[in-house]
Amino acid sequence: MTETTGRCLCGGIRYRISAAPLAALACHCRDCQYVSGGAEANVIAVPAAALAIEGAPKRYESRADSGSGVWRSFCPDCGTPLFAGNSAHPDFVSVKAGSLDDPAAFQRQAHIWTASAPPWHLMEDGLPKLPGNPLLG
Repeated sequence: MTETTGRCLCGGIRYRISAAPLAALACHCRDCQYVSGGAEANVIAVPAAALAIEGAPKRYESRADSGSGVWRSFCPDCGTPLFAGNSAHPDFVSVKAGSLDDPAAFQRQAHIWTASAPPWHLMEDGLPKLPGNPLLG
């Protein structure tokens, strides 16, 4: 079994993932640009049941263009973005790669929501570049 750990900047929230990631993605959607300060969000998608959280992240919820609910969690003290999810797919959670204890282990597999990316977002040659999110159809 794979175990991955991470935390927020201040250490008030820690987490453990007890399963291998399902995917490693760079999301270029406009919402991710807002919460990252302009860049894409680099995330690993993991089974929700495999994520154990110590501490109490704050949660912000919004509505996607598809109508599904989208939530993002962050540390209420230091503001570190930590997790995201979609009500249409409650069985998995996206974990922000920057919060991993070993972010060097993150290896992008694809870019999603590239239709929303500004021209200065860098995308590696050879990786799939999808205009939307294939999970949302």
